Amino acid sequence: MALKVELKPGEKLLVGNCIITNSDQRTRLFIDGRAPILREKDILTAETATSPAKRIYLAVQLMYIEDDITTMRDEYFALVDDFVTAAPSTTETVNQINNEILTGQLYKALKAAQKLIEYEQELLSNVPTRRAGLPTDGEDR
Repeated sequence: MALKVELKPGEKLLVGNCIITNSDQRTRLFIDGRAPILREKDILTAETATSPAKRIYLAVQLMYIEDDITTMRDEYFALVDDFVTAAPSTTETVNQINNEILTGQLYKALKAAQKLIEYEQELLSNVPTRRAGLPTDGEDR
């Protein structure tokens, strides 16, 4: 069964190692075959991977695009080890990502890594921006 993708005007789509850019009108594509496919909104770059969870996602994304887990295996495991050490509550999600990678389900691993990004943002949103009693720049105690 073919994958149906609808693209907005100007939206980009990664298919294999090719970037497809839509013209100025909405387009529907049917893609049949086995190739990595990512929408522009789901693609991270080294510049946009600005948090630990996003760097994990980027490592999985590179595995998915190359269809080869060996390319980023060492970097990936170093990232997840540090992440789980800092946030043990992420162990279950990281285990899900690991299982998807080990079973060759790299797209599902990407989706699980997206959940990790969302959880990281949730954790960070609970951190107060300024703690009471701590001086800020120029403030004396």
